[in-house]
Amino acid sequence: MRHRKAGRRLGRNSSHQQAMMRNMVTSLLEHERIVTTTPKAKELRKLADKMITLAKRGDLHARRQALAVIRSKKVVDKLFSKLKEEYMDRNGGYTRIIRTGNRAGDAAPMAIIELVNYTEETEAVTN
Repeated sequence: MRHRKAGRRLGRNSSHQQAMMRNMVTSLLEHERIVTTTPKAKELRKLADKMITLAKRGDLHARRQALAVIRSKKVVDKLFSKLKEEYMDRNGGYTRIIRTGNRAGDAAPMAIIELVNYTEETEAVTN
């Protein structure tokens, strides 16, 4: 019985889950938008929101806590400088999950998870 055991297993053992979530939150904060399965996106949302909340606190202890989860110092610097300013006046809800249908290979439900202030940078095509 799994009574009082929060979170999804995602078909992995605990160390694999932790490593996967750390990699995914690093990619999400670096690129501000990633494509993954819907259950993974729902789990990732929890961790990403916690990291942005740490950045809003902004002290040394919060930075070290973020470094314990996020794989890249460059991403932590981006989080504590650029992203912190964007979300300072927002009280939660930093991510958005957009369902995109099922994957062709195995019919897994897919989703795009992105930061709410994400804007797609498009290059202007000149003729």
